[in-house]
Amino acid sequence: MIRSSGGVFEVTADGKLVYSKRATGEFPDEDALVKRLAEGGAK
Repeated sequence: MIRSSGGVFEVTADGKLVYSKRATGEFPDEDALVKRLAEGGAK
């Protein structure tokens, strides 16, 4: 986990961006995010 500021919330896996609150403007659905990570991350 890397701290940041300004409301940035990004999830990366294996160096690939999986989710960005900065891009969407909202926090991810937790279940959908966990499922996406289990399936291999970024799409």
